[in-house]
Order: sequence, then structure tokens, then C-alpha cells
Amino acid sequence: MNVKDVYNAIDAAAPFSLAMDFDNPGLLVGDPDEQVKGVLVALDVTDNVIDEAVSRGANLIVTHHPVIFHPMKRVTADTLVWRLVRAGLSVVSAHTNLDIARGGVNDILAARLELADTAPLEETCPGEGIGRVGALARGMTPPEFAYYVKRMLDLQAVRYCDGGRAIERVAVCGGSGGNMLEAAAAAGCQAYVTGDVKHDVMLDAVHRGITLLDAGHFGTETIVLDYLAGLVRAAVGEGVPVVIARTNVDVTTTI
Repeated sequence: MNVKDVYNAIDAAAPFSLAMDFDNPGLLVGDPDEQVKGVLVALDVTDNVIDEAVSRGANLIVTHHPVIFHPMKRVTADTLVWRLVRAGLSVVSAHTNLDIARGGVNDILAARLELADTAPLEETCPGEGIGRVGALARGMTPPEFAYYVKRMLDLQAVRYCDGGRAIERVAVCGGSGGNMLEAAAAAGCQAYVTGDVKHDVMLDAVHRGITLLDAGHFGTETIVLDYLAGLVRAAVGEGVPVVIARTNVDVTTTI
């Protein structure tokens, strides 16, 4: 199996054509014809993830977040891309295509919260979209729902504002989805779960009567790695080790 085969397997499950215009997923570093010797799966490429790939003898890193997101004007020794090239590592990243695709980030997030009758929160193309909307099995108060999300996502903490209403219908969006609060309100949701929520968005949520939970960018997306690793394992077969990085950790600390 080569790097291109892994790319194609991911593309079959989460087509790169689904990615949003601002995004930069795909094969971002390396040779598509390179034979895959080992694969490390992580949310991000970091220095520690590169070190782990080298120590494990992996020559392909598969991530959710693109290692090259903004245009680069130079590649120097202090950049991750330089380190990857020098180490002979390829990188395939599946970002908003994996957010949008069925079975991807947002379906997994909705399933973790046991939401029923789910549908896209905001349509990006016919039949597909970012985020999910669904129903809880039973109504909850805002504090009860906050503890529920914390437990179901196995988080140390969550931030939330109390929308003041019982919660039955919930929107979710993995990563940074504060800009979709209006869509959650339009979908008739009493609660919205996402990450990276700004103060002004929390204030707007209270005004709209929506309980908004900031479960963290990492916390709402790292849950996709088992699924992503499974796609890769199916592509490369049993002869190639595919592991989720031990160094795939949230770099922030809650005290």
C-alpha cells in the first residue's frame, strides 16, 4: 500500500470535494507513491507527534487538522513542514470534509450525546452539511445537560451559559462553531454544543434563550480518531501498524 491508497480510502468515506472553500485538506506533505510502513493518527501535527512517528517507524501521519492551513511564503528549519520533509514523513489531513461527511466528526459527536433523528445543522451542498441537529431521549435542565455533555464526552470541564429553558432539541458542531448559533436558533434548538466560544456569542445565546456549551475544540473533535484510524486500517491491511498517537493530547490545562 502507498500513501495514495490511504488518501483514496479516506476520500471514499469523506470525499475531499466536500471540504469548505477556506479549507486545505488532502495530501499536504510527501510522496503519493511512497510505500506506507506505519501510520500515526492524530488531531494535529505537533513536534511531539513527529517525534512519536519517527520513534515508531511510521512514515505517514493522518490528521484532522491540516498541517498547512494558511499560505506559506517560506519553509525554514523552524517550521513543522521542514521537520516532516527532513524526517521523510507524509501527511494526509481530512478536515471539513470529515466534519461534513456522514459518519464523520459531527455524526460521532451527535451519537456520543445519543441524539435521535439527526440532520445537518447548516447545509453546505444538497443533502450534506456542517453540524447536526437532533433530539434528546428526555428533556433536561441546562445544568443537568451540561453535566451530561461533560460525562458523555469524558471531559474535565465544560463552559456553558444557561438559556433558561428545558432542553429537548440540541445542535452540535465539532471544533469552532460559535458562528453557527443563529442556525441553531433557527432549527428550534434549546441547546448548542461546540467549542472555542467567544464571550459575545455566550451573551447572544442567553439573549436567544439557548444553553450554549463550550466543550472545547479538542474535546469535540478528538472523538473522530478511532473512526479515522479504522478507515486507514481497512486500507493498509494487517501488515502495517496504524495507531492513534499517545502524544495526541489537549495542550491546554484546566485548573
